[in-house]
Amino acid sequence: MGSGAFILASAFKTRTGKYVAIAALIWVALLSPMTVEGQSAHKLDIDQHAEAADSATLQGTVRDSDHHPIVGAVVSLQAKGAQSLTVPTDQAGVYRFSGIHPGAYALQAVKTGYKKTPPETLVLADGESKTIDLTLALANPSVTKSPASLKPEFFDEPNFTVAGVTDTTSPGGHGSSVTLQRSQHDLAKETAALSKPSANDHTDPAAQHHLLAENLEQQGKPLGAVREYQRAAELNPSESNIFDWGSELLLHRAAEPAIEVFNRGNHLFPQSVRMLTGLGVSWYAAGSFDQAIRYLCAASDLDPADPQPYLFMGKMQAAASTESPAATDKLQRFAKLQPENALANYYLAISISKRSSYDDAEKFAQAKPLLEKAIRLDPQLAPAYLQLGILYSRQKNLSNAISAYQQAIAVDPQLEQAHYRLAQAYRQTGEDSKARDEMALYKKISNEKSAEAARQQHELQRFVYELKDQTAVQQK
Repeated sequence: MGSGAFILASAFKTRTGKYVAIAALIWVALLSPMTVEGQSAHKLDIDQHAEAADSATLQGTVRDSDHHPIVGAVVSLQAKGAQSLTVPTDQAGVYRFSGIHPGAYALQAVKTGYKKTPPETLVLADGESKTIDLTLALANPSVTKSPASLKPEFFDEPNFTVAGVTDTTSPGGHGSSVTLQRSQHDLAKETAALSKPSANDHTDPAAQHHLLAENLEQQGKPLGAVREYQRAAELNPSESNIFDWGSELLLHRAAEPAIEVFNRGNHLFPQSVRMLTGLGVSWYAAGSFDQAIRYLCAASDLDPADPQPYLFMGKMQAAASTESPAATDKLQRFAKLQPENALANYYLAISISKRSSYDDAEKFAQAKPLLEKAIRLDPQLAPAYLQLGILYSRQKNLSNAISAYQQAIAVDPQLEQAHYRLAQAYRQTGEDSKARDEMALYKKISNEKSAEAARQQHELQRFVYELKDQTAVQQK
């Protein structure tokens, strides 16, 4: 293995301690047989200072009050006046920042169901490596039952975030855990859908492995599919083979290996819009909203006419509880370039409805015409009716809000948030019987979707465990 491959594989082991064999295979496969001719001044490399002599590193473990490691906590590191960096904790509760410029920072950790840690101020010197452990306390330690079982029939805010609804317990302020998980899974599937049909050249060994990978995925054997996509990329490190390998990992929630694959693919194919898109979605799956938006913005800049980066950006913004100004700027460009695209108008309205610098009257004035246009362009766009109902509700116009919610349900009877909002509106107008009926429908649909999500999560966990077992065997 070349020295560059060894450094990168080792760094990945240090950060996660879980996927070292996969990381090593990634870098052996992608660095050794490839030249660097595909790299250019336009490449986007978030770790460009990682090996600088004056950079610092910060790591640690996030635990609960009983000293158990917490998986999936979002740790942020922010210098004064700069954008924060965020990383999720791994299966051992470990976080790691590398390639940090010397200076003063504030460190903080958040996770749904826990109290946010107070910002911890620290100073990093040239070349320093520092370890700081963090402790997250339960938000409500007296609660022993699941939160859902303790909620009354009606409550002021739902436990999901949609179209500007705020959930203050969400990690990093970017949406509830339920919405976030669904959004991550949906975006991963849509990223995989960006794969192009493979060339069926049965004389090409790489194409044969690619075809076998497709067959294994269809048979429900994702681990085998990952191995075959990897082999195809090793034999022929084309843009398509690398993308398909990364998207297969992403599809099954192996976010960190997917980031490694897409990041290397971006180095080799810096003009690939879908490679940057895959990288953005992988960071989103890893719990970093800011990094995800950064890469999707870069993807949209590569080809402003390509709708895909905007659509992914819009869906992330819809699942978030706060506005990303960078995403709003790009979505404004999307709506300007494609004014007759219903989703362009809808997602711009979503971003505007979250803008903290606007009051409700300003949001209503700017978002309402966009939603009405989206509905005119696509009368089957149920979420647009839902968002319109939310805007009317904020204006205390319950009659129009109820009508909008009813239209959303007529288009999509499974839109659980519309049933919830309609129940709330009925309750406020004194129509208690209708409110109970809608709340019952909301609970039924929500339980069904939760059961399906749990089944998918079980399958994904099994994949991750098998992936780790395979890694352990390869290390021996």
